[in-house]
Amino acid sequence: MEATIPKPSIKEVTQKAWNKRPLIISGPCSAETEEQVITTAKQLAETGKVDIMRAGIWKPRTRPGSFEGIGTKGLAWLQKAREITNIPWAVEVATAKQVADALHFDIDVLWIGARTTVNPFSVQEVADALRGVDVPVLIKNPINPDLELWIGAVERVAKAGIKNIGLIHRGFSSYGNTDYRNAPMWHLAIEMKRRHPELMMINDPSHIAGRRDVLLDVAQKAIDLDFDGLIIESHLDPDNAWSDAKQQITPQRLAEMLNTIVWRKEDINNEELHNNMEKLRQQINHLDDELLQLLGQRMKIADKIGAYKKENNITILQTNRWNAILERAYVKGEKLALSKEFITKYFDAVHMESINHQNKIMNS
Repeated sequence: MEATIPKPSIKEVTQKAWNKRPLIISGPCSAETEEQVITTAKQLAETGKVDIMRAGIWKPRTRPGSFEGIGTKGLAWLQKAREITNIPWAVEVATAKQVADALHFDIDVLWIGARTTVNPFSVQEVADALRGVDVPVLIKNPINPDLELWIGAVERVAKAGIKNIGLIHRGFSSYGNTDYRNAPMWHLAIEMKRRHPELMMINDPSHIAGRRDVLLDVAQKAIDLDFDGLIIESHLDPDNAWSDAKQQITPQRLAEMLNTIVWRKEDINNEELHNNMEKLRQQINHLDDELLQLLGQRMKIADKIGAYKKENNITILQTNRWNAILERAYVKGEKLALSKEFITKYFDAVHMESINHQNKIMNS
C-alpha cells in the first residue's frame, strides 16, 4: 500500500510563494460578493500562474460616497476560496482593528497601502498590532514621492518583529502627470532597491497604469529592472467592477499577459557573456570619470563667473542665458538620441549646482 503524501499546510504554501521569483499576486481590486471572490479564485488557480491572491476588503477612498469595501464579512469569503484552491490570500490593512480582523480569519499576507504609509502614526498603529505575529507584510510606497517615509514604514514594521517584509512600488501622485494614474518615478524605486537589496520589491502595474492598455508595458519595464514580481488586479467582469474598473483584467487576460512578458535574469552564468559585459561596464566607468572631470572644470568656470557677477552687482540667475543653454542642448541632444526629458533633468541639476557655487561666492 502506497504511503500518501501529506498536503502541505497553507503556511508552508505561503512561505514557498514568498520565496518564489517572480512572485505573482493577483485578484480583484475589491471583494464584492462571495460568488465573485470564489469564482475569481477558481479561475486564477486554473491559470497556474498565481502564487498569492489579493482582494480589497477595506478601501480607503479619496472622497466619501465611493465604495469603501465590503468590510469584515468579506474575509470569510477569502477563507472559503483558500480552502477550495489552497492558494494564500493577501489583504490591505490600515488600522489595528483591521489587523485583528484579518488575523482572526487567518489571512496569510498583509499589506500596508500608500495612503497609510504616508502617515507614521497609522503605520505605527499597524506595527503595534502586528507585534508578536508571524505573518509576511508588504509595504507600498507612500502616495507622495518621499523615500524616507517608505523607509520609516519598513523600520517600524521590522521593529515590531516582522521578519518577512517586502515592498510594493505602485507609483506616486505627481502634479502634471498625464501618462499614468500614478507616475512610476522609477528612480525612487531603484534607489529603494539600492538601499535595501535584502527586501523583495514587486511592482504594481495596475495602480501605476490606471488603465489596461499600458499594463503590459509597465510590467515589462519592471521585470527589465529586476523587480521580484508583480501584483496585478483581475476581475471576472472588469468593466462592471465596483472599484477601479479601468485597470482590471480578466484572469484569462492575466495569463496571456504573463506569457507575453520576457522574463529576464540578473545573473550571467556564461563566462564569455560575463567578460563581454564587464568590458562594456569598464568603458562606462571611464566615461563617467571623464564626465565628472568635465563637470568639475565647468564649476570652476562658474566660480569665475560668480566672482565677476559679485564685483559688478549682477544677479546670479540670467533667464535668457539659461533658456539659450537649454535650447542649444535640446538641438544637440536630439542628434545624439538623448530625450528632451533627460536633457532637461540633467541640465537642471547642473544649473542648480552652478547656482550653488555662485551663491557661495556672492555671499562669502
